[in-house]
Amino acid sequence: MLKRLITIFAGALLLAGLWGFAVLMNTENGWFRSPLVETNDAKSFGDAAIRLIEKQRAGNIAFVLLENGNPVVQHYASKATLVNGDTLFQVASLSKWITAWGVMSLVDEGKLDLDAPISTYLSRWELPQGAFDNSGVTIRRLLSHTAGLTDGLGYAGFEPGTPVQGLTDSLTKAADASPGKDGAVRVGVEPGSEWRYSGGGYTLLQLLIEEVSGQSFNDFMTERVFTPLGMTRSTFIIDGKGLDNIATAYDTAGEEATLYRFTALAAASLYTSANDLTKFLAAQRPGSAEEAIGRDVLKAETVAAMYEPHASTLGLDIWGLGTMLYAPTGHRGFIVGHDGSNEPAINTAARLDPTTGDGIILLETGNKALASNVAGEWVFWKTGKVDFIDQTIGVKNMFLALIAGWLVILAGAVWLALRARKTLRQTA
Repeated sequence: MLKRLITIFAGALLLAGLWGFAVLMNTENGWFRSPLVETNDAKSFGDAAIRLIEKQRAGNIAFVLLENGNPVVQHYASKATLVNGDTLFQVASLSKWITAWGVMSLVDEGKLDLDAPISTYLSRWELPQGAFDNSGVTIRRLLSHTAGLTDGLGYAGFEPGTPVQGLTDSLTKAADASPGKDGAVRVGVEPGSEWRYSGGGYTLLQLLIEEVSGQSFNDFMTERVFTPLGMTRSTFIIDGKGLDNIATAYDTAGEEATLYRFTALAAASLYTSANDLTKFLAAQRPGSAEEAIGRDVLKAETVAAMYEPHASTLGLDIWGLGTMLYAPTGHRGFIVGHDGSNEPAINTAARLDPTTGDGIILLETGNKALASNVAGEWVFWKTGKVDFIDQTIGVKNMFLALIAGWLVILAGAVWLALRARKTLRQTA
C-alpha cells in the first residue's frame, strides 16, 4: 500500500510540474494561443482586426496598419461625430515616446549628456534629498524608468475651465495624481537598480527641456519635432488654439466623457492623429526618396540607440530610451513603440518593427484596453511572441490556472489513493 501511495503522489508531483511548465510557456510564448489570422497577408489581419474592433468598440477609433512604412489598411469609426485620419486624439502615455525624441534631439545637439545627473541642468526645481544619492538620477535613467523614482504617476488631469497646476508645484506634489498615488516625485530606490514606471520622471524631463531650450515645452516640441516631421496637427496643448476635428471622449458605457487638461504635458497630454503618427513611425525608416532615418530631427544612430534594452522585468527586456520593447523579432531587434491609457476609457497604441517598417496604430476612447489588445494580437501575429504587456496582464490568469490545475491534480491523487485503499481492504 505504501509503495502504491508513493507512486500515486510521485505521479501527481510530475503532473504538477508539467502543468506549471505548460502554463508558464503559454503565458510567455503563447504555446496554446492562435494568431488572429493564420495567413501572412496584412489585409487579412486588418479585416480580422476591424471585426474585433467593431465587436468591442463603445466610442470612437482610428486604426492604421502599415507595411514598409505605408498604410495598407485604415478604419475610422465613431458613434457620433465622424473621425478620420486627421482627427486629434488625446493619447495619454504614448506622449512619452514623442517626448523622448525631443530630449534626444538636445542630446544630438550636444546640449545634454545622457549620463549626467539631471540636477546639472535644472535651476527651477530640485529633487528632495532622501536615503539615496540623487546624482544617480540621469537623463538615460529617466527615459528608461530606471532612475529610482517611486511616484508611479499616473495623472488624472484637471477639468476644463479649472486652473492647471504649475510645473514645479506638480513635481513637488501633483494635485491631479491618479488614485492611490501620493503625487510626489522623489527617489525611493537606488537609481539604476530596477525598473519602476514613473510618469513623474517625464514631467521632470519636461522641465529639463524648458530649462535647456529656453522655450515652453509645447513650442519646443512643435519646432524641433512636429514641424520637421510634418506632424502639422500634433500639439500638447489644445486650449486657445482654435483647433477643430478633436475626437470626443467616451466612457465604457458609450457616454460622452471629459477630456482633461494636464500640467504633465510630456507624460500624458499629446494630441495627435493617425496621419501624424504614421509620419512619426515612417521617420524611423529610410524614406522612399532616400530621406534619412530620423529625418534630421535625430541622427540615425540615435534612433537605433533608443531601441537598445535599458530595463528588464521578469527576465525580459522591456524598455529602451523612451520606447517600450514589446517582443523580440527574428532579426536581432524588437517590436518598439508605446501604449497609453487614461480615465475614463482612453487607450492608444503605436507599434513598429523598425527593420521592416511594418506597424500598427490604434487611437480610441470608450474601451479601456481595446487598442492595446489589438496591438498585442498584431505583435503575436508578426512574431509568434506574446508581448510583455499581454504577459504582464496574463500573470494573474497564470496563477489562477496554476492553482486550478494543481487542485485538480491533488484531488485526482487523493481519489486514486482512496480508491487504492478501498481495493486493498476488499482483497484483504
